[in-house]
Amino acid sequence: MNGRTLYLQVGDHVYHKKFSQWGMGEVVEEWHSTLPGGPSLVKVEFQDRRLRIFDNDFKSVSCCYYSGLLQISAGD
Repeated sequence: MNGRTLYLQVGDHVYHKKFSQWGMGEVVEEWHSTLPGGPSLVKVEFQDRRLRIFDNDFKSVSCCYYSGLLQISAGD
């Protein structure tokens, strides 16, 4: 996977701490570039019915985790 560390996978449930009006979201698709150093992205569908795309590489400074997208654990 070219040194990537993935944060989310299909089926994970998330929320964005900066945009609570979006509601909860679910990861519906993953995409990984085949080029070395290429992006790793996830598509999330939120309760507001909008699809949003985020960087999914935890090693990247633009990873969705650092911008406020948090995974909801099964016990939450």
